[in-house]
Amino acid sequence: MSNEPTMKLVTNLDRAAIEAKLREAAAAAQAAGLADLAKTFMGIEGMPAAQIEQRVNNAIKWLADKPQHMKLVATLDLVGMNLKNLK
Repeated sequence: MSNEPTMKLVTNLDRAAIEAKLREAAAAAQAAGLADLAKTFMGIEGMPAAQIEQRVNNAIKWLADKPQHMKLVATLDLVGMNLKNLK
């Protein structure tokens, strides 16, 4: 059995919570030395849902072959599952 914590799947995040998760993702990316990725999620407040979705999907694709950043991918996956809630 793994010692990794299990991520709780939450699918009812509202816009404010989604934006907060993306700020967390930006901070984590910056801390990991991924400044360009961190910039992707700066200024997302009030951004149209389609643009946020594109940025999230592009980030997940870019991180796909970087297993050392799986926690960041998990956060972005969680956001991705909640994008339908953006209004």
